[in-house]
Amino acid sequence: MKRRGFNGAVRRRGPGARRTGGPGASERRASVQRHFRPAAAPATPTQRAALDGGVIASALFLVSLGIVMVYSTTAPLAIGKTLPPHFVRHLCVAAFALLIATLAFHVPLNVWRRVALPLWGFSVLLLFVTLLAGDSANGAQRWLRVPNVGMAFQPVELAKWATLLVVASALAPLSERAMAGWQPIRTALLFTLPVIFPLLLQPDFGNALVLVALVGLLLFCAGLPIRLLVAPGALAMAGAALYVALRPYALARVRGFLDPWRHSQAEGFQLVQSFVAFGRGELFGVGFGDGRQKLFYLPEAHTDFILSVVAEELGLAGVLVVLGAFAAFVVAGTRIARRARDPFALLTAFGMTALVALPAIVNAAVVMGLAPTKGFTLPFLSYGGNSLLVCALAVGILLRLGSVEAAPETRRIGAAAARGRAA
Repeated sequence: MKRRGFNGAVRRRGPGARRTGGPGASERRASVQRHFRPAAAPATPTQRAALDGGVIASALFLVSLGIVMVYSTTAPLAIGKTLPPHFVRHLCVAAFALLIATLAFHVPLNVWRRVALPLWGFSVLLLFVTLLAGDSANGAQRWLRVPNVGMAFQPVELAKWATLLVVASALAPLSERAMAGWQPIRTALLFTLPVIFPLLLQPDFGNALVLVALVGLLLFCAGLPIRLLVAPGALAMAGAALYVALRPYALARVRGFLDPWRHSQAEGFQLVQSFVAFGRGELFGVGFGDGRQKLFYLPEAHTDFILSVVAEELGLAGVLVVLGAFAAFVVAGTRIARRARDPFALLTAFGMTALVALPAIVNAAVVMGLAPTKGFTLPFLSYGGNSLLVCALAVGILLRLGSVEAAPETRRIGAAAARGRAA
């Protein structure tokens, strides 16, 4: 029996072959197992493919729009100054992010594989240090200040990136037989639980939940049968419900989400103001810089609710363009993952794409009233260096995978596919 792989190459299954997993699991495992072979020799400069235009165009557009919108939202905070300090800092971070992406692009994939575990351990250590000596803000201890520098950062962004990297490196060597059992889940939990524990103590329930979802997506991409994801998924949902029931602040956010107008002066205030921004923007917006909701009506306008300012000043058209740019990024990242020549490259490309896409989906859902309010920034657009620098790392790795790691194997697989069709 003939089956087509991820790139259209024909795979043969004997009549007595055993099928494992649910619908679609065999195909996903086959597409991953196609890559389970020793890595080819490092590509020479002449073997490099062109940089992926979809990743570059979408990322540059979103960062550029973010710079413009950060200026618009922070200008009212700096009346009388030539340039808002927030805007200047964001511009410097954007320039540094470009440098980070360039450096990440020049790092071979096997280096990331070797340093994945140390990076993960370092990020976990930073999370525990934050619990002991971090700065508190809005009732949560999430910021770690660098001594004698005057700069603070959130280690959770690095921890999410490093966890995806180390889980990808741990899942990549597993055989098809192992991927049909519980070993991948045990492996993923080994690296996920040590990150979730300090996050819940901060507390940072939202990022803990997003990390669980990211690792679940990585397991699905690796070929784990869906039936094996049902029990862990149900357990995670039960744990989330219990956490919300026991934490008054989380329960208040759920109440504000379910009936924001009734609690418009309390936990529903942010969501109501976001609705007002979307309503005022209509189709094409009130014009850049002319929004009113950022004038101390909409809390965190330059971070968590920057998409609401886009909706007010650029209208529904502007929001659709932003969402379309994220969709283009997802398509480009998925295309790179499909062309990957080994399982670690495939899982890393998919993980880096999801690291950007999932927080963007959550942020958009929050500002539109589709999910409870949570302090998530919008990748590439929101003010702040933590998210932007980690996203730059993801972009650099994706460009490396699309340009170098996949180039020789793409040509070889294409020839193999042609031979299969001829046969």
